[in-house]
Amino acid sequence: MEFFDNFWASAVDIAWGLPLVILLITSGLYFTIAGGFIPFRRIGHAIGILRGKYDNPDDPGEISHFQALSSALSATIGMGNIAGVAIAVSLGGPGAVFWMWVAGLVGMSTKFFTCTLAILYRKKDERGIDQGGPMYFIEVGLGKWFKPLAIMFAICGMIGCLAMFQTNQLSSLLNNDWGISKHATGIVCAAIVAVVILGGIVRVGKVTSRIVPAMFVLYFVSALAVILNNASEIPHLLKLIVTSAFGSDAIIGGGTAIAFREVLVNGIKRAAFSNEAGIGTAPMAHGAAKTKEPVREGLIAMLGPFIDTNIVCTLTALVILSAGISGADDGVVMTVKAFESALPGIGRYILTLVIIMFSVSTMISYSYYSLKCSRYLFGDRFGSYYVYVYIASLYFAAIWAQDMVINILDTAFAMMAVPTLIGTLLLSPSVMKATKDYFRRMRSGA
Repeated sequence: MEFFDNFWASAVDIAWGLPLVILLITSGLYFTIAGGFIPFRRIGHAIGILRGKYDNPDDPGEISHFQALSSALSATIGMGNIAGVAIAVSLGGPGAVFWMWVAGLVGMSTKFFTCTLAILYRKKDERGIDQGGPMYFIEVGLGKWFKPLAIMFAICGMIGCLAMFQTNQLSSLLNNDWGISKHATGIVCAAIVAVVILGGIVRVGKVTSRIVPAMFVLYFVSALAVILNNASEIPHLLKLIVTSAFGSDAIIGGGTAIAFREVLVNGIKRAAFSNEAGIGTAPMAHGAAKTKEPVREGLIAMLGPFIDTNIVCTLTALVILSAGISGADDGVVMTVKAFESALPGIGRYILTLVIIMFSVSTMISYSYYSLKCSRYLFGDRFGSYYVYVYIASLYFAAIWAQDMVINILDTAFAMMAVPTLIGTLLLSPSVMKATKDYFRRMRSGA
């Protein structure tokens, strides 16, 4: 086991070097400028689409716009927002939160481009159902010479989209706070997820569209209560986040100064793990939406990073920083202690319920992503058997150490981002052309 720990620790250091961080940020800035700052100019139109104003039941696809966003958000709003933020703050100090904000804002444009491409270049599978995602838009949009990039994405996606982090953190919490065996947590998670995911993306969409709004409201209200309880500290904490962003005041644990690079990398890495902009997971969910308009799905998708990172992650960061919790524990335990210190007696119970909802919803959505990658590589018949590997991984992740689980997933996510961003950058002119055409037709009433 020590060999695997060391291997994945080395792998993640290589994968998440400055080149990938720079690629994520500069790509997002390019998409923001090239797209004419569309996330900020067209948010009203996006909300209208989300409310079903333009839905057509006869459009190709499997799920509605709202279900597609819910499926994507159930994967992104999860342990990354609770445990991931805690890990970012413990490793990169308050300044890491600033870079999470930056990644969230530019990530809106990245999501718009990648998810527009997911509809623009869909491909029918063996059952005749339209499928979308980075592997499809790379293959269809760029041609056979780029198929190795599509294969690379799918292979890494099979690993990166295993919901091991969610099971690992949930088992850690339940064992630490409630004395529940990690083995028991792994078995129960595997059983619950199996019941839902064996019904396919339609059932996944229906379940997540009910869970996601409830869990978001519950977490938002409870986190806001904690923040208001420490309202006098918030202005100072916001100032600390900004001033620490460039490394001058960044701290780890007992006050060891760390370099700007660590603050930047930890902020961007945890933001990428949380909102997944540029990683390529969301295009797989949005690629299943019922629509003939690629741009509409891109507009829906761009709401995800803002909700996930700039709202939910910020709430978690302010809760942890205002409570003054140290980074000695696993990420999820840190956040629970912060809630309990601010809301004695009930904080632990509220967050435990939220964490269970977040974890299970992400486990459900990630199953669709990993299966989609497997089916792309091995076909519908043989690729579908990967569901059993996915279910088994939930059990094993529950009993593994946090660091190894995080390093495995972070490495796979990094390797997924490379083909996704390369493909999106090369195909970005197609998105810009489709966007201009779409809004021209909207203005003319076509």
